[in-house]
Amino acid sequence: MRQFLDFEKPIAELETRIDDLRNTAASHEGEAGNVSMADEIGKLTDKVERQLRALYAKLTPWQKVQVARHAQRPHALDYINALITDFTPLAGDRQFADDKAIVGGLGRFNNQSVMVIGTERGSDLETRLAHNFGMARPEGYRKAIRLMKLAGRFRLPILTFVDTSGAWPGIDAEARGQAEAIARSIETCLSVPVPLIATVIGEGGSGGAVALASADRVLMLENAIYSVISPEACASILWRDPKQASSAADALRLTAQDLKKFGLIDRIVNEPVGGAQRDPKTMIEHLGQALAEELMPLLTVSPASIVAQRREKFLAMGRAALT
Repeated sequence: MRQFLDFEKPIAELETRIDDLRNTAASHEGEAGNVSMADEIGKLTDKVERQLRALYAKLTPWQKVQVARHAQRPHALDYINALITDFTPLAGDRQFADDKAIVGGLGRFNNQSVMVIGTERGSDLETRLAHNFGMARPEGYRKAIRLMKLAGRFRLPILTFVDTSGAWPGIDAEARGQAEAIARSIETCLSVPVPLIATVIGEGGSGGAVALASADRVLMLENAIYSVISPEACASILWRDPKQASSAADALRLTAQDLKKFGLIDRIVNEPVGGAQRDPKTMIEHLGQALAEELMPLLTVSPASIVAQRREKFLAMGRAALT
């Protein structure tokens, strides 16, 4: 059952009307008047399409935050299961435990052997609890480090899918070295001698996202967000009022369009009309095509050159910020 965001209420009302007409038509199949109902359904469907295009063409940053967090958007495992064949999950950090907030393993993408790593939020209450809502603990980042080093050893390109509000802030994570694990994961991203492509598929929050997104190519879905802090947390700090989250979202410049303009990401992947949540299959196809286009030229770059180019890319961002 489709879930609608607050600003989509006019669309929800139209689609409810369409569903009512379809149910009525189905219960009176073959009777006179069904043709006129079919015409009405067609007109309302066209109206929904037009309103969706108009609405999503002018989303505010805060509305994009809501879209990025939509529960029905495809998650990391949806992309992995659809795009990666012969996927073999790998578990554990070999030090403490297996953190299910980060999933990863070996597989084939377009017949190319790859290592895949992603932050998984879960799609219902049971899986969200199992994956800790996509908020990884230190053992999750240490698992990612282990998998990236394994990919480097066997010369396998790495694809990462980022969708997290941030690393888990619990005292247990701090006790096991959360900050150190994130820093080591970033260091590994920057030094692994194979192509690395990261995609922010929903929410890219703070160091928990950067830990998997310090890549040769950073892609973002059209309605994804990527920020050092959530709008709610930013509003609580600056205005001591979480209700100012909308203003914080404007100030943070967290949309894919802003980040592309600033040179902090490399490519925006278009979403279907109405967002990835309305047509996950098409969204997955769009991302698969974009990943194939970005990966191909990286496969010919030598290990030494790819590491040097990746480091220079991120150093250039720092120099630009100082000028």
